Amino acid sequence: MPITLTLTEGVLPVNNIEEAVSKLTDSFLKHHEMSGNNVMTRNVTAHVSVIPKGLTFAGGKTVDGAWVETKTPSFALANKEVQESFFNEATQIIHDLSGGKLAKEKIWGNGVHTVDGTWNIDGIPLSNDGIFEAVSKG
Repeated sequence: MPITLTLTEGVLPVNNIEEAVSKLTDSFLKHHEMSGNNVMTRNVTAHVSVIPKGLTFAGGKTVDGAWVETKTPSFALANKEVQESFFNEATQIIHDLSGGKLAKEKIWGNGVHTVDGTWNIDGIPLSNDGIFEAVSKG
């Protein structure tokens, strides 16, 4: 389940980026009641893109900000409570790691659901049913 963290250069101290990814991963797992599940933990991946100042926008104008995006199967982030709790916590994580300098209003999030069967878990293409089976072993 990839998490993409996109940051305008300088909104997080460089030494806080790895901590941000770790906390976002832990939060995603916690809100799905999967903390400690070995299969799911090693398959929540992330990448970070740091974009130079002047090349990130909101409302067509340059802005310093952060964007948290998840790509998940349809059963993840599927109910309103999990969506709100995860993205509220993700926003707080980024805000805190910015030292409070990045306003929460400049932290955006979204979740994308993918087509069933488009996942590789541990290098094996799986449907949603296959993911449930793999995770139940973790």
